[in-house]
Amino acid sequence: MPPTTTTYGTITSSPTSTSSHAKHTRRPWPELFSFSSLSLPISSGDAKARIKLNVSYFRVNYVIIMLTIVFLTLLWHPTSMIVFLVTFIFWWFFYLFNDNPIVVFNKTVDDNVVLGVLSFATVVLLVLTHVGVNVLVGLITGVVIVGVHAAFRGTEDLGFCGEEQEENGLLSVVGSQPLRPTSGYNRT
Repeated sequence: MPPTTTTYGTITSSPTSTSSHAKHTRRPWPELFSFSSLSLPISSGDAKARIKLNVSYFRVNYVIIMLTIVFLTLLWHPTSMIVFLVTFIFWWFFYLFNDNPIVVFNKTVDDNVVLGVLSFATVVLLVLTHVGVNVLVGLITGVVIVGVHAAFRGTEDLGFCGEEQEENGLLSVVGSQPLRPTSGYNRT
């Protein structure tokens, strides 16, 4: 939306700070599958850090991959596929392509809560159609594929902005200013 000018100044409709909703965007698929950014992690700590950053950065892409894998496990169960497609409509409108935060009782719902509720509802509804084993196999396969990709995809070219880096733990505290003054007077 364009900014609105008032007698007090300009009011923009876009948020000025990075919230969890602002990070909630689908990244380009070529960026996700860039072969030049795949490399072996140096250690298990490096692999964990890569997984944390990649899952945060490619969250919507990984959700789409997981939903696709679960869908493929349901191909020979038409009733379950219909239930999945109905839940996918909710995924579509509330998570995958929703540009505005969800507001319930005048409170903004965090994207992690939306993700959790949609995931739980999808699994429960599919288990009620008696395809629990298929859902379990699909989820395990999806977690393995996403985890392996996230561990082997380098994070150097992700292009985090400043506040996103702080939220994801990219910035080092070494060499930063101390939180409290170490010399001089103390406040009482």
